[in-house]
Amino acid sequence: MTLRETDIPDVEMIVLPPVRDLGDGFQVRRALPSHHRRMVGPFIFFDQMGPVTLSPGDGLDVRPHPHIGLATVTYLLEGEILHRDSLGSVQAIRPGAVNWMTAGHGIVHSERSADDVRASGGPLFGLQTWVALPKAHEETAPAFFHHGADAIPQADAEGVTLRVVAGASDGMTSPVQTFSDMLYVDVNLAPGARYKLSAEHIERAVYVITGAVGVEGQQGAFAASELVIFKPGAEIVLRAEGGPARIMLVGGEPLAEPRHIFWNFVSSSKERLEQAKADWRAQRFPAVPGETEFIPLPA
Repeated sequence: MTLRETDIPDVEMIVLPPVRDLGDGFQVRRALPSHHRRMVGPFIFFDQMGPVTLSPGDGLDVRPHPHIGLATVTYLLEGEILHRDSLGSVQAIRPGAVNWMTAGHGIVHSERSADDVRASGGPLFGLQTWVALPKAHEETAPAFFHHGADAIPQADAEGVTLRVVAGASDGMTSPVQTFSDMLYVDVNLAPGARYKLSAEHIERAVYVITGAVGVEGQQGAFAASELVIFKPGAEIVLRAEGGPARIMLVGGEPLAEPRHIFWNFVSSSKERLEQAKADWRAQRFPAVPGETEFIPLPA
């Protein structure tokens, strides 16, 4: 994980996520957490999956694994993933829809390609994030919610298309039930289009999905796969540079207590992490119905 230097005064840092190759050309870029920045608002984990084109017969196979103390948010740009969890949920997610899974005191899920998708192959590209739960909700009951693409509020004006995936922005509120103030917005910018990022949220960042964006009145641009973290309170006007751009707005109110993370577990308590590790090692978590495979606890 490295940082890129910038002279733009309202930018706190630019994180360059490392690339992990999972095989067959499938790459993941992890922007959070890093040595330089653990969280932005309640977001403690930010991954870009792909883009990749899967050959016929190939597919995604993330075996059952556990989570505590967080909510996972899956948002696809291309392709399809089949979600299964220990609550009995079975849900295919496609571009523009949102899967929100509250882990709370413990949940197990798998993410795979459905048989028909695997047979035909095709593109896969998306974002997976973890939202750390406030201390009062860390041990809440696990739950899963799916919101179709047509349920996500959208606005179009002057070359800018906004979709409020979770939280609230620009007078719109997502139907996704959250546990704290957060900002998670998909923004498409036509060439040269401008978008004013308000200062209503305490912590704010922009992840560049495609294209390049700059800050109005400042030299330089941010490239694809860069996480740009802005200083609190700064009034920012973003501008698409050299063509269209797609970005994700990320942020919200930071949590009152620091969070500890081990593997797929997040908690305000180190002792709770140790309990979760022991529970997974002893297979005391609930199982995903119909699945016998699982990912072992890492050393």
